[in-house]
Amino acid sequence: MSENQPVIVILCGGPSPEAAVSRLSAGRIQGLMARQYDHLHVLELDCHVAKELDRLKPDVVFPLLHGPFGEDGTIQGLLDIMGIPYIGSGVKSSSVAMDKYFTKQLLAPLGINLARSRLLHKSSGIEKAADKTIRSLGLPVVVKPRSQGSTIAINAASNRDELVSALKESFDVEEYALVEELIDGREITVSVLDRPTPEALPVLEVRTAGNGWFDYDHKYTPGLSEHLLPAPIPEDQYRYCQEWAVRVHKELGLLDISRTDFIVPQEGDPVFLETNSMPGMTPTSMLPDAAEHAGLSMLDVVDFMINNALNRGPRN
Repeated sequence: MSENQPVIVILCGGPSPEAAVSRLSAGRIQGLMARQYDHLHVLELDCHVAKELDRLKPDVVFPLLHGPFGEDGTIQGLLDIMGIPYIGSGVKSSSVAMDKYFTKQLLAPLGINLARSRLLHKSSGIEKAADKTIRSLGLPVVVKPRSQGSTIAINAASNRDELVSALKESFDVEEYALVEELIDGREITVSVLDRPTPEALPVLEVRTAGNGWFDYDHKYTPGLSEHLLPAPIPEDQYRYCQEWAVRVHKELGLLDISRTDFIVPQEGDPVFLETNSMPGMTPTSMLPDAAEHAGLSMLDVVDFMINNALNRGPRN
């Protein structure tokens, strides 16, 4: 292959609770990219990463990182300081999308359909937090950390004991918990790819084995969930999900790739859940299946993102 090929570094791992998912994503993408790119390197996100980046002098960095330090604007800030082009959203957009509560506050005035929610701090105590939740939202509810992904510490609670347990698990991960009313409906997701302008990929529905809760195990264990493409939902709901996924991508200033999740009730508008600025790309992830259904291989997707990053250049 040509010696004029770009030097590309994939970043993965790090201290995030989602490091294992990041490494799975990186392993898959590395295998695909190795067929086309000669100057490809994979680095673990650790205290030596700046020194290694300076040594390798990459033309493009692919921060295939999930969760804190990788998807929250932290690594993006380092790359901006070093003047290295990279795939994905910048500091501000990454940090906003990572914060589920703040994202909802920004999107609410736009008219997107949201579940009722409450933000709770661990300093109030688990028992008081449970009482506040029941008074304001009732039951059942969903409890999740404010700024985590990969369904880490996300639990449904239909009674007070389950609520206390869910709050404890969430507060063990971080100091804020976002509690939302539980909406009965289909788990739907829409990936958006800049080609170079944002385009929605086909709407995907996730179904779990035995209709179980879509938790970490169901998400990443082969055979415990299935992806339905295109999602078998009414045309108006399908269009709503695609249009809002693109609008959220634009409103938050996201770049190259994103994935927005919804709950679709039997009737009425879908309910926005969250947006991921760097979706998973593991063998069980949703983005690769949506891309394939749109006639794109993951290597096609990566090529789009690399070209976008090269055309943008450094962001400092």
